[in-house]
Amino acid sequence: MEHDFGMEHDFGFDIPVDRRGTWSVQWDGVADRFGAAGLLPFTISDMDFAAPPAVLDALRERIAHGVFGYTDWRLGGFRDAIRHWHATRYGTEADPEQIVYAPSVLSQLSQLLQMWTAPGDGVVVHTPTYDGFRKAVDGLGRELLGAPVGDMRQLERQLARPEAKVLILCSPHNPTGRVWTERELTETAKLAEAYGVAVISDEIHADLAHEGHRHLPWTRFAGTGAGGGAGGGRGGRWALITSGSKAFNFPALNGSYGIIADPEEHAAFVRRMETGEGLASPSVLSLAAHIAAYRESAPWLDALRGYVAGNLALAADRLNGAFPALDWSPPQAGYLAWIDLRPLGVDDEALQQELIQRERVAIMRGAVYGCEGFVRLNLGCPRAKAERGVDALVRAVRRLAG
Repeated sequence: MEHDFGMEHDFGFDIPVDRRGTWSVQWDGVADRFGAAGLLPFTISDMDFAAPPAVLDALRERIAHGVFGYTDWRLGGFRDAIRHWHATRYGTEADPEQIVYAPSVLSQLSQLLQMWTAPGDGVVVHTPTYDGFRKAVDGLGRELLGAPVGDMRQLERQLARPEAKVLILCSPHNPTGRVWTERELTETAKLAEAYGVAVISDEIHADLAHEGHRHLPWTRFAGTGAGGGAGGGRGGRWALITSGSKAFNFPALNGSYGIIADPEEHAAFVRRMETGEGLASPSVLSLAAHIAAYRESAPWLDALRGYVAGNLALAADRLNGAFPALDWSPPQAGYLAWIDLRPLGVDDEALQQELIQRERVAIMRGAVYGCEGFVRLNLGCPRAKAERGVDALVRAVRRLAG
């Protein structure tokens, strides 16, 4: 089936931006992961688009000031911009007094795991699992406990284990792009409360939910009787951790925020960051970028989501046209195409060699996230590049699948 991918917009998503020579992990660091230089990358989870015009204007204005002294994230409009975004985008309250700041979502995760677990404790995740979670859990000496996405029975079994202390909820889920339903989140909250497991909800992909799918912040399910609420022991521990950097494409500015409702847990987190970690002063450019994104860049984000949806629809058309047995559907959120190639019986290593040596593209293998037989293809890019990546994958698979 043919789709019309020519959505009108004014943001230049079709215009390539040359990222080579900019210290880009995706472009300049491709040889480190794939063993070959010069590959066209579809790998790490950032986009090839320039940040929104309002964000760029805000950064230029702040840079023009010329002084970059120590900064306090509680001053100025940062927390109020977050409150505005959550109210207008999700219809939820983000109390400024419950907000915390950290350099990244993973740094928040690390601090919370150290606050709420001890070495040897279990941390529950949905599988397949974002590799950053695995590295954080393993690096802190905790045990990773996996439950397949959508399998509530297995999730309950893992939460019921006495060593289970924390559930990391990736919402929407990376790498599958799954947007959790209200029923799933309600049941998850009840299970976490029943078994006294704290919840850390990583919602960095929330703003990229596609049409027909609605992201529901964890704040709707915590503190209501369904999820334990603030305080009250292990079952009441929860945090929402996120950043505007994923949706508005400025991760290198180093900034994230969280919502921790319990006053004691909130104070403990801030104390750890500002004293134990020595991170009292944030990136002032990150603050400026967040404010401009949340106050002025909603139209850009909506256009971006439509453009990315076109890339994903193109991938579905070409993959399913070439291999009807795949019956692949685009993700419910994000720009990462999680593709199950197992029906075609393609060997993972052979496919990687075809992609690298013959097609000269870099595509993440599913084993990185704990699943052989899959690939994760980053389509947060101009359409011409997306076409090259999808067509390269189709050619490589066709050669191996016979």
